Amino acid sequence: MTSYLPTLKQLQYLVALEEHGHFGKAADACFVTQSTLSAGLRELETLLGVVLVERTRRVVRFTPLGNKVVAKAHRILREAEELADLVRSSGKPLSGDLRMSVIPTIAPFLLPRLLPGLRREQPELKLFLREEVSGAAVESLHHGQVDCVLLALPFPAGDVEHELLFSDPLYVAFPKDDPRDPPEKVAPELIDESRLLLLEDGHCLKDHALAACNRPELRASAMMFGTSLHTLVQMVDNRLGLTLLPQIAIDAGILNNTDVVARPLLAEHAARDIAIIWRRNSPRAEEFRMLADILRRGHAEGKCAG
Repeated sequence: MTSYLPTLKQLQYLVALEEHGHFGKAADACFVTQSTLSAGLRELETLLGVVLVERTRRVVRFTPLGNKVVAKAHRILREAEELADLVRSSGKPLSGDLRMSVIPTIAPFLLPRLLPGLRREQPELKLFLREEVSGAAVESLHHGQVDCVLLALPFPAGDVEHELLFSDPLYVAFPKDDPRDPPEKVAPELIDESRLLLLEDGHCLKDHALAACNRPELRASAMMFGTSLHTLVQMVDNRLGLTLLPQIAIDAGILNNTDVVARPLLAEHAARDIAIIWRRNSPRAEEFRMLADILRRGHAEGKCAG
């Protein structure tokens, strides 16, 4: 009896539909037309002899079996990616395509400084960048949509390996001439919880900042509606409160042309660790370690030059 197996393309369509919840958006993500994607999914359902997706005008809803199949599809696609990685890793390291997610509190401040040196050292590397908050970036990693992630630790990332790049100290940013602005470092107890502005949920910097302050009442009282560090700085510049910033943002000039000053946070764990993470047992692990070393050196040289 002949057995017909799903194709990787059909599984990619299924996974894309689950991730985007919309046929048009899923088709765009797969670089095909909506009719092509829909036909591919119907072929998959016919092949398996089951209904995986309930189609209505407004909602895409997976059947219980469909949810199980899409979870398995994620694992199959990840294994296929690792097979391709195994072949790539046997050739010249750090050449060809590499997909990396970077979190928003790192990407605009660190990458412009590090990428020119990386291009000079590894001209055959084609680095495709994807900016995502930490949770989404880790999910993309485990689903095989990216090869590695540049993020800040600690963060619950699951079964991964990592290389630390450097420590990124935290600063308290005040409006200039604020009467509560101390001359040197700021102890957490000096932070007025009613004036503290933080990033929205989803940004790990918020959790790092609150953990460093070690004041539970800050989590309840702080105003968390900043969509980016640049937005928070503009709010502080308009004397709406104070915030916490990482050193890489300050070094990149985020306070330029503002009346905002920043003082180091005086706390036991007043820093986050910038790191590269990848799936455990990835065949490209040595490449990621090489990449980490290049970025680490690039950061150190940039600090010396600054």
